[in-house]
Amino acid sequence: MESLNNKIAIVTGASKGIGRGIAIALAKQGCKVILAARNSDKLKQVAIEITEAGGSAQAIVSDVTDEQSVDNLFEQVKESYGRLDILVNNAGMAVSGRIDELSLSDWQQVQDVNVTGIFLCCRDAARIMKPQKSGRIINIGSISGQMPRVKSSPYTTSKFAVTGLTKALALELRPYNIAVCAVHPGNVMTDIWEKTPQVPEQEGVMEVADLAEVVVTIATLPDHVNLFESVILPVSQPYLGRG
Repeated sequence: MESLNNKIAIVTGASKGIGRGIAIALAKQGCKVILAARNSDKLKQVAIEITEAGGSAQAIVSDVTDEQSVDNLFEQVKESYGRLDILVNNAGMAVSGRIDELSLSDWQQVQDVNVTGIFLCCRDAARIMKPQKSGRIINIGSISGQMPRVKSSPYTTSKFAVTGLTKALALELRPYNIAVCAVHPGNVMTDIWEKTPQVPEQEGVMEVADLAEVVVTIATLPDHVNLFESVILPVSQPYLGRG
């Protein structure tokens, strides 16, 4: 396994939940972590938590759906550190509902965050990583992009798109020694379940730290190795043939 000491890592959606957990886990391994999200106060709290534990973290308020905001994020990282080793595209959102009940706005919001946001971040990451001939991009997908749930067409579609984008970029960036992969988690205990607590109770749930450990494992792989796609879920959670 490769050392992550002084590796420069951006984590989007890092102010809470999965992103926060991944950022903390990478910092514990020695990464200099750039925390990106829209909520300034929560970002600062995560940065303080990491630095008080002896890690390195910088909070940069960013909106992955805004091209200029994403450009500013990556420009600041390049100016401050001169390189980028790891990008974790974690920022995401979900809207549930039957197709005949969903608005165009519901659909567009999910695609903007889950698909366009990853595209913008991957594009700017590639602009830094290609000249340095190294880097690793880890896209957080979902098992909903493998086996859909009912009443989840915007979210499911967006996560299938994440898989497609990951495959396209893994091929395109391979000549530059840039590894691109996707991690597809099942139920993770975050505040997303506040409105439907019965789902994780019935299906099973894992902790944020479980997923973060997988991301750290991928990040510490040798530069010439890529864990292209992985599914991580609670043993008890239905997967094949669910509906």
